[in-house]
Amino acid sequence: MFDRIDTLRMASSLTAHAQTRQKLIAQNVANADTPGFKSQDLARFSETYRSGVSTELRATRPGHVTGISWGGQNREIDAGGEPAPNGNSVSIEDEMIRVAQAKKEFDLSLAVTRASLSMIRTSLGRRA
Repeated sequence: MFDRIDTLRMASSLTAHAQTRQKLIAQNVANADTPGFKSQDLARFSETYRSGVSTELRATRPGHVTGISWGGQNREIDAGGEPAPNGNSVSIEDEMIRVAQAKKEFDLSLAVTRASLSMIRTSLGRRA
């Protein structure tokens, strides 16, 4: 039912994007001392939302969970950064900034979901 409401679909897609971005940030931090490791990030949500084929998992039965997709590919990009002498390009300071941006995406998706559900409850005659 809620998947037909475009605002809620967009909010869940933003949550999935932030989740995937958080995973990449964690991988970057975990490999901060790995020689030759290149820091990765995702393209901006606005650039990837609805820009390609959805990458949801296939469900063989109606009760299976297929996961959430934001409609774009996992467009992992090289996050840049100045490489260290061992070839590693991870900067902990840059990763801290990316974590804050990912949290901002999570907070925005949560606020949109709460507001949308509040409007639905109000339209049904229930108090928010």
